[in-house]
Amino acid sequence: MLLRHRPPRIDTRPPTTNKGFEHLDEKWVAVLQWLKANRVDFVLVGAAAEAVRGASDAAGPVSIVPAPYGRNFDRLSRALVAASGVVRVDTGSDTELMQVKLTPEKLGRGQLWTVRCGEHDLDIEGRRDSDPSFQELLYEASRVQLAADLSVEVASPEHIEHYSHMRRTGLPPEIRITRTA
Repeated sequence: MLLRHRPPRIDTRPPTTNKGFEHLDEKWVAVLQWLKANRVDFVLVGAAAEAVRGASDAAGPVSIVPAPYGRNFDRLSRALVAASGVVRVDTGSDTELMQVKLTPEKLGRGQLWTVRCGEHDLDIEGRRDSDPSFQELLYEASRVQLAADLSVEVASPEHIEHYSHMRRTGLPPEIRITRTA
């Protein structure tokens, strides 16, 4: 295979972020730059999105909702294979790694994939019935310029909370209105 046809790899050099984003984890920025270099379309949700929106104590992997079309899943799967991505399985206090080939078909099934590429963690959120569509996420998202060569779509605070709640409980959030007399 010619070198020019190889997907870009994750850059391990410390990234330079714009003013106001110095608190972001360097691994998060490296993963986001890698996704952009591989031309993967996504909306950022989860801990990294919380940190971009101002939460300085956010911790966890980069969580994304990829655009739901075949070519995008193909780009993402090729990037994961090139970065030697393995599936992370959290078992209580320990994390096991499983070698699974993530094909575009598997990524498009709509389930959560927790992936580790070297020392970088990436969660690929699936599409459940209770989740907002990608178009809704994108419509409510804000484009944020994290570095000179990196801008990402960051989900709205409501959608970030939705995915956080789904991760914690496994159930979609609901509002209950009770009246007391």
